[in-house]
Amino acid sequence: TTWLATRQSSLVVDPSNGRVPVKPSAEAQRDYDFAHLEDSYEHHTSWERCITRGVPAGMFPAGYNNAYQILQTPGYVVILSEMIHEVRAIPLDGRPHLPPSVRQWNGDSVGHWEGDTLVVDTANYNGKGMIATSAATARIRGIHESAKLHVVERFKRVDANTISYEVTIDDANVFSAPWKVSLALIKDTNYRIYE
Repeated sequence: TTWLATRQSSLVVDPSNGRVPVKPSAEAQRDYDFAHLEDSYEHHTSWERCITRGVPAGMFPAGYNNAYQILQTPGYVVILSEMIHEVRAIPLDGRPHLPPSVRQWNGDSVGHWEGDTLVVDTANYNGKGMIATSAATARIRGIHESAKLHVVERFKRVDANTISYEVTIDDANVFSAPWKVSLALIKDTNYRIYE
């Protein structure tokens, strides 16, 4: 597991205390949803509804099925997530984001290389998702995103079997400040993703 390999006490590395700066209003909405799970499907996370784990939520560790397959093709990087079998096709051709009128559950991702680091910028969220959906994410599970969410991911290969993954999350409607997660993605040649 990541925290054993890196000896991090928290996947949240900024702020340095390891606590996500969630606004009280966002925590109140999450608490309300969890108290009303039996009233409507709308109070469940998008993962429980089998819609999406989300971006970046899909990259955060969950209780099971934590595998990712990362492929590079001409002009794209593709990330296949085992959980919900989602595929992100991230263009690398310098295109801008889609117009702000086009909003998506997982936002609109565009990428570019900064030296040997893949930088993926995601905007244009529809505000219906959650920043984290797995119970493994503890107090941020079920925190709603807003349409202002902006995510910047950095993927850097640090050795033959390890990719350093860092993500900065900025959503002024939900968090009092931007925050950052860092974890290691470890290659496992024996692991298989099944249908």
